[in-house]
Amino acid sequence: MVASEAPLYTDLRPPVVRFAPSPTGYLHIGGARTALFNYLFARHHGGTFLLRIEDTDRARSTKAAIDAILDSLAWLDLAPDRPVLFQSERASRHADVARALLDAGRAYRCYATPEELEAMREKARAEGRPPHYDRRWRDRTDWPEGQPYAVRLKAPLAGEITVDDRVQGPVTVKASELDDFILLRSDGTPTYMLAVVVDDHDMGVTHVIRGDDHLSNTHRQLALIRALGWPEPVYAHVPMIHGPDGAKLSKRHGAVGVETWRDEKGILPEALENYLLRLGWGHGDAELLTRAEAIALFDLDGIGRSPARFDLAKLESVNAHYMRQADDGRLTTLVSPRIAAGLGRDLSARERDLLLRSMPELKARARDLNALASSAGYLFLSRPISMDAGAAKLLDAQGRLLLGKVAESFAALPAWERPGLEAAAKAVAEGSGVGLGKVAAPIRAALTGTTVSPSVFGILEVLGREESLARIADARQTEEG
Repeated sequence: MVASEAPLYTDLRPPVVRFAPSPTGYLHIGGARTALFNYLFARHHGGTFLLRIEDTDRARSTKAAIDAILDSLAWLDLAPDRPVLFQSERASRHADVARALLDAGRAYRCYATPEELEAMREKARAEGRPPHYDRRWRDRTDWPEGQPYAVRLKAPLAGEITVDDRVQGPVTVKASELDDFILLRSDGTPTYMLAVVVDDHDMGVTHVIRGDDHLSNTHRQLALIRALGWPEPVYAHVPMIHGPDGAKLSKRHGAVGVETWRDEKGILPEALENYLLRLGWGHGDAELLTRAEAIALFDLDGIGRSPARFDLAKLESVNAHYMRQADDGRLTTLVSPRIAAGLGRDLSARERDLLLRSMPELKARARDLNALASSAGYLFLSRPISMDAGAAKLLDAQGRLLLGKVAESFAALPAWERPGLEAAAKAVAEGSGVGLGKVAAPIRAALTGTTVSPSVFGILEVLGREESLARIADARQTEEG
């Protein structure tokens, strides 16, 4: 057995899981779901959730990507239980393990040149074989002095390697299908395959929950783990997310970074979490779950074997639910910058208060923060407000006549409150021999300049007597002039 290093976190207890993204880009929704599944599994079993940044690819790993990943995880409230581990800081430990395998005779020096390796691959392809290394240096000791060499694992030559996967079931590969993969490159740097195995072991990881695109690596990693004589983690490979058409998820389906869903799409974190939870995992008829409920219910046996299909309309529906449930003050804080960006200025304290008071009406119809900002636009219009084509059409002779009647009735009200406003409008409608909608429509046009908005009577109440009557007067005069 190759010597084992004491775990980095000696106070950890099983189960221990990790999320290990590569910082070569944003955190996409597939990665976010993997992080969520790991987090919920750890919490369900009273275990530990860790985060490892696999930044060994120095050419492609960027600080901006690292910051974006950490920011996205923080927004989703998926904080690790220990400090973040950066794989690049552990290169010496990785190299030590490879050299220990070399000393134990379970790895070997390979002096094959890049040209020789390419010739091997071309020959294998021509013969219809997998382009594996031909093991020409596996049993040799006539090493050329002073020449650089890679360190390769002595993978098993016979038998089978089975992954008893908690999602996919047993997956078996013949040892003959594995190659003697590189552990240390000729420049002394460790490969991904070596670094992952060493770090999982040293972090005390007991369960590896990741996308099934990693399944092909797992048999090779098991060969390395067994060569080291280390405990094997439990594996659970989660099917990938596909688009609604069944094709691999792409940007046209919504495969964008988590920060895009937050900043550009206006999705709430709890909505994205709930949607991702149900994207490939299920528990009976449960649909909308709180974090506490998800922790209580989540386990690996609820993950399906088939790829989940991303459905934007479903995500928007889930988000609309959480918008209605959200605290009014929180929504005001979240949507104010979007409104301010549209206005080209910050909102005043009075305007923020107006927005807060209107929130119960606004959020009832909004599917996301962008829609919420758009629907709140009427609050901040300067008089006389502009009318779109639909609103202008409503302010015809009959519409202006009804506006005059309702304005007179509103002005006589002792209190500017919704029940009284609604009763006054109904009285005007009955007296004019029309339905309430015929009265409400020109009022909406006068107040908002559009034909779509929250409840007219909610708008009247929020805008107040002075502003409401002034907008109605402006609309009548503008159209008559």
